[in-house]
Amino acid sequence: MRKAPVALASICAWLAMAAGSTALAGKESSDPIRQQIEQERRTLEKLKDEIQEKKKQADEADRKKESVLQSIQDLDDRMMGSRQERDEIARHLKQKDREIENINGELAALSSRLGERRGSLLARLRVQYIEGRYGVMKSLLSAKNYADLQRRFQYLSAVSKREYVLVESFREDMRHLGAAERQRAQARGEMLLYKQRTDKKLAEIDGLKREKNLFLAKIIDEKESSERAVVELERSAARVDALLKELEERRKLAALRPKKGIGGPPPPKGVLRWPVDGEVVSFFGRQKHPTFATYIERKGIEIRAHEGSAIRAVMAGTVEYADWLKGYGLVLILDHPNGFFSLYAHASKLLAKVGDQVQEGQAIGEAGDTGMAGESMLYFELREGAEPVDPMVWLAKRP
Repeated sequence: MRKAPVALASICAWLAMAAGSTALAGKESSDPIRQQIEQERRTLEKLKDEIQEKKKQADEADRKKESVLQSIQDLDDRMMGSRQERDEIARHLKQKDREIENINGELAALSSRLGERRGSLLARLRVQYIEGRYGVMKSLLSAKNYADLQRRFQYLSAVSKREYVLVESFREDMRHLGAAERQRAQARGEMLLYKQRTDKKLAEIDGLKREKNLFLAKIIDEKESSERAVVELERSAARVDALLKELEERRKLAALRPKKGIGGPPPPKGVLRWPVDGEVVSFFGRQKHPTFATYIERKGIEIRAHEGSAIRAVMAGTVEYADWLKGYGLVLILDHPNGFFSLYAHASKLLAKVGDQVQEGQAIGEAGDTGMAGESMLYFELREGAEPVDPMVWLAKRP
């Protein structure tokens, strides 16, 4: 009976504590300083989120700013892949064409041989028709003696054997003729398929060209993009300068260890062969950029050329660089023993690799429209050491 008052006392104490906590909470919630601190805390958290979002947007904007030339290179990569597939299909197409040509030759030979054998068979049938059914027996029975009979029998056996071989050869040629005609029909079907695939690839390449031209047009129309592209092109030119300076330093170090064939006088001016056939559309020095309508300092010349035209080495030399350069597309740099460098850009294909020794006039690539080129052309630089010189002074005068 004494436990009930103790329990009642415990419950009362607990209710008193709860009431005290509620009163304290109410006091805290009504405290203006605490409310202000809480509000500032929420404001700071919101501001932190906004700062992170702005940083994310800034990073994305920087990424986009750096993507002008990269986007062009990505398009060039896709175009190069399509062109390589087109070339592979064209190679198979030529193989099928040669295969069909060989089959046609075989068919012509078989037809001629069959004609001759058909003529022989018809002549023999004509003789047998004239002799009648018992012609062989008549020949044997008309023998004058046993020796004559034996001679006649041997002759007839040889004739019979020859006729059997002739018939079997005729049948074999007919089988070969049928097989060759089936093979030709299959090759023609495969050739048609390759032609269709070629047409599809050509359409794909044309589509990529249009996409690239639209992208270039968009860059021109958008002032910000145009300015970015110009800045990036200047950076790319600086990278080329740095690369050539590095090559020049490397060459100077190599000169301390002389090797056979290193050195020699510079070439006479006005005698170098042209790197590609075509019309010069931009010259060395300060020129107005045809795409961005701004003045730039050109360190080389641009020669408009048909896509796939051979790019040839202007002098003998060693390939020091053969790869992509943003803005320049596919680039090849030759180190010449007389202290000059030559640079070839916007190629659609490179036919030499780093370390190759090439001769004057040797095909080292094919003209194209990679990089910031809106049409098929070659960008060509000539440098004495790392310093750019006007290629027009050194190239042979055209009639």
